[in-house]
Amino acid sequence: MNAFLMKFLVLLSLMLSACSSVDVQRYQQEQPRLELKRYLNGDLRAWGMFTDRFGEVVKRFEVRMKGSWQGNRGLLEEDFIYSDGTKQRRVWQIEEIGPGQYRGKAEDVIGEAIGEASGNALRWRYTLALPIEGRIWHVQFDDWMFLINDQVMINRATMSKFGIELGEVTLSFHKD
Repeated sequence: MNAFLMKFLVLLSLMLSACSSVDVQRYQQEQPRLELKRYLNGDLRAWGMFTDRFGEVVKRFEVRMKGSWQGNRGLLEEDFIYSDGTKQRRVWQIEEIGPGQYRGKAEDVIGEAIGEASGNALRWRYTLALPIEGRIWHVQFDDWMFLINDQVMINRATMSKFGIELGEVTLSFHKD
């Protein structure tokens, strides 16, 4: 019984540590400061890849984006072109709801995305309806963006379902 209890406690601690994450406020002093309304305004391009949980690159893609803002409301149009030739479009409606606080919606986002920015970082959390092998999966995204300079932003997102990591999306944004 003691061996079972020990295994259970080890498993529980591993699960709980997997749930913890870095607070976006950790980046409060980092520069350059990410001003979402400024960076996601105008034309942008990004290049990225999806790697599965074993580290294998499954998909590569390019994204062409156009952002615009009116007051605290923004529109970000994303056109994805995948390495296999398939295309996808996502249109985000983003709202700044307070200093460094955002929420967003898109057709394939379940509910709304919640975002928090601090310093050079933005963290988005949302559930995406993702087509996988002919079925729609509701996959959780923990999406981090870091502004490197006025033109470049790096994005790293982990995807999970039922708390199990499925893979990671890595993107490099470029603003003209």
